[in-house]
Amino acid sequence: MRRILAFVASLVIRLLRATWRVRLLGHHLDPSRPVIACFWHGDQAGMFAHPRPRPVVVLASLSRDGDLQTRILNHLGFRVVRGSSSRRGASGLKALIAEIRRGADAAFAVDGPRGPRHEVKPGAVLAARQTGAALVPVSIRPSRAWVFDKAWDRYTLPKPFCEVRLYRGAPIDAGEGNLETVTAKLERALLNPSV
Repeated sequence: MRRILAFVASLVIRLLRATWRVRLLGHHLDPSRPVIACFWHGDQAGMFAHPRPRPVVVLASLSRDGDLQTRILNHLGFRVVRGSSSRRGASGLKALIAEIRRGADAAFAVDGPRGPRHEVKPGAVLAARQTGAALVPVSIRPSRAWVFDKAWDRYTLPKPFCEVRLYRGAPIDAGEGNLETVTAKLERALLNPSV
């Protein structure tokens, strides 16, 4: 049943994505340097519109929801590693770092998996320090969307035929400052996107 659900969900995402008018705004990236695209939970669907010049790895939780998420992401062509903040999180982060070192970029919901909403956790910064990847804050602004207010992350699904604006902030070097300083800089960039 979960296989069928994952296939149907991935098909719906592909169909929706095909109708979106995507505008990529902000900073250009150095194609020779790996990237960790950092975004808020709730903006996951909009991230499917982000260009993928290299394979992209995603960290999924070890929960039942994570099982479904993994199947959906695999159907959509993402590499998935598993881990969580409470169970085997370190092994998940190590696997993500290994994938980046093998040539993948990463997509990272930086305020989860359980929140608090819009509070950056250190995982993406730690991965960037280990790999030399650039931290790139990405904010998603659909012109029309369904917002699931009862979800802790206020999950946002862009509607068919809407414009999806992707604001890419200036890349952040994780080696420029201590962990707390870089984490705070990334949080400010995501809270106050500017192009």
